[in-house]
Amino acid sequence: MNVETLCQRHEALITRPNPVDEDFYNGVITRYRHPVLTGEHAPVYWKYDLDPKSNPRLIERLGVNAAMNSGAICLDGKFYLVPRMEGNDRKSFFALAESDNGIDNFRFHDRPLLIPELPDDGTNLYDMRLVQHEDGWIYGIFCVERRPVDAPAHDQSVAEAQCGIARTKDLKTWERLPDFKSPSPQQRNVVLHPEFVDGKYAWYTRPQDGFISAGSGGGMGFALSDSVDPAVCGEEQIINKRVYHTIKEVKNGAGDAPIKTPKGWLHVAHGVRACASGLRYVLYVFVTDLDDPTKVVAEPGGYLIAPYKDEYVGDVMNVIFGNGIAVRGEEVFIYYAACDTRLHVATTDIPTLLDYAFNNPPDAGATGPCTRQRIELVEKNLAHAKANGLQVGQESTWRS
Repeated sequence: MNVETLCQRHEALITRPNPVDEDFYNGVITRYRHPVLTGEHAPVYWKYDLDPKSNPRLIERLGVNAAMNSGAICLDGKFYLVPRMEGNDRKSFFALAESDNGIDNFRFHDRPLLIPELPDDGTNLYDMRLVQHEDGWIYGIFCVERRPVDAPAHDQSVAEAQCGIARTKDLKTWERLPDFKSPSPQQRNVVLHPEFVDGKYAWYTRPQDGFISAGSGGGMGFALSDSVDPAVCGEEQIINKRVYHTIKEVKNGAGDAPIKTPKGWLHVAHGVRACASGLRYVLYVFVTDLDDPTKVVAEPGGYLIAPYKDEYVGDVMNVIFGNGIAVRGEEVFIYYAACDTRLHVATTDIPTLLDYAFNNPPDAGATGPCTRQRIELVEKNLAHAKANGLQVGQESTWRS
């Protein structure tokens, strides 16, 4: 292998067309055959020392294990991603990639993004949300993971999660602000609302007692702060609760900033439930009132996106996670990671998502009501088929 061959292989990968996955259909989203980013999409010169004098064997010096959990934004017709890149050493870093169509041909800018550091910064920064706020800034809201000073020496997995904040005008030069402060012991999956609410900055939070466990945290919260520098919020109001035996029984949290639509603020969130193999992460939808973002006005039952085909397999199995949505007109591009390994995109549009949100039935709560809900749909369809001569079901009296 030589440098020229490595570069040719990389160029072939990033310029590969990403056709629609014709095997999948649910009427809401379109899936695509390939991931939009993987660890292999990282430029060759991020991983190898290209100088034959210092690297005569062309050994990979700084490997990239994964590309996942990406912020997303559409600016001036171009799509920009700020993914969580994970090195072979498990440390995450941010990078900036752009594409003309949002589906393929994402190309990284030359250098990773070096977010300004704080004196007591975290060991790991990751999962940035990009929020274009009405105050004129683009904010990067991300997780800051650090080891508590009182953590026991025998357990090197003890960690604390808080919310970091940076802002930019051009996605290249960033200003770091103090970490978000809230009454909760730990915060993950914090998202900034794109508009002021009652003249204040509004935040979607996920209060939790521990690094992994939500504990007494009741679900997805909402809070206000007078400023963003620093951002200090008061009471967190739970607006979307965790619920037993649903897709969000263990945890739920905001994905990206909600999309403003004529019928409300459209949210794509993640929900976590327990299963025999551990935890299963999926994405789901709900809508809040335009004038009162704490009031849920629609929430269809079940998930919007769950692992599909090869998406089940990766470093952390059975996980779909999304923290990036790009909107172009009425088109919606949902960037979601599969198994903490690779980044995919699903496309749809605002009218379709609103149809799904308001016309798909809510979770009926238990086996009996859910069964009756499904039978009601079956009866409606059988009656429609009979009236229109369609051959569906076992009742063939109307079949030709």
